[in-house]
Amino acid sequence: MSKKKNLDLAPSRRERKTVGQYILLFFLIVYTLFCALPILLVFIAAFTDEKAITQNGFSFFPEKWSMSGMNAVLRYGKQLLTSYGVTIFVTVVGTLAGLLIMAMFAYAISRKGFMLGKFLSVYLLIPMLFSGGQLSCYIIYTSMYGLKNNIALLILPLCVSTMNVIILRTYIVNSIPGELMEAAKIDGAGEYRTFFQITLPLLKPSMAAVGFMMATVYWNDWQNALLYITSDSKKPLQLLLINIQKSIEFLLNNTNVPASVKAAMGGTIPQYSATMATVIIVIGPIMVIY
Repeated sequence: MSKKKNLDLAPSRRERKTVGQYILLFFLIVYTLFCALPILLVFIAAFTDEKAITQNGFSFFPEKWSMSGMNAVLRYGKQLLTSYGVTIFVTVVGTLAGLLIMAMFAYAISRKGFMLGKFLSVYLLIPMLFSGGQLSCYIIYTSMYGLKNNIALLILPLCVSTMNVIILRTYIVNSIPGELMEAAKIDGAGEYRTFFQITLPLLKPSMAAVGFMMATVYWNDWQNALLYITSDSKKPLQLLLINIQKSIEFLLNNTNVPASVKAAMGGTIPQYSATMATVIIVIGPIMVIY
């Protein structure tokens, strides 16, 4: 009798499932397929023969496979590795530096007794509402600061975001007890020690969310590189792939393409498959991190 009661009190997971859960599971599977199938199509199209794409369009079951599109991108082998290194360096350094700066800024304006708190809050909001424009930024960075073709210009303009500081500041105010900071102050801890030993460790969940958004922005940025970077050794991945696409478009629009170039590309210029190959190279590391 007692065993039967225990079974009733602790039913199996199969017995606890309801019709609503199965319906929710069905919609989640459909939504997952809705998100995953386009990515799968990109991977398939990157290895599809260019003539098959031209004749039949994109398909999950291509008539003929080909490496021409991927080879057109991988032909930039050494420069591709260099651009990968630049992008990884900019993403890692920019994200870590930005998180540290914004976390300290958010901590400072979250302190009630800080006399410059209101001033810094208004100072933070001004760039969010007003901007000098791209031309003024270009003149200041290149003429005044002399940072033309400097890799720092791939990091500094995106290092601090008003919205991210607000997110971190809100998390400090609402999720970190002020009593901990007061207790640390009573024990003789200064502001730096309070921040690095108490606030910063408790701020990790919010910093993880903000850091992922920052890393995505750094990884996908190409406009700053287009404006400020001139040397190939400092060219990030996104700008390199744009240049590859422009080269392919130039070859497509040029009627005097040498036969040796066409022969190296398998007889045809892989416009669509090469485009999908560049997409794979861009999203590959992000998918691995996910």
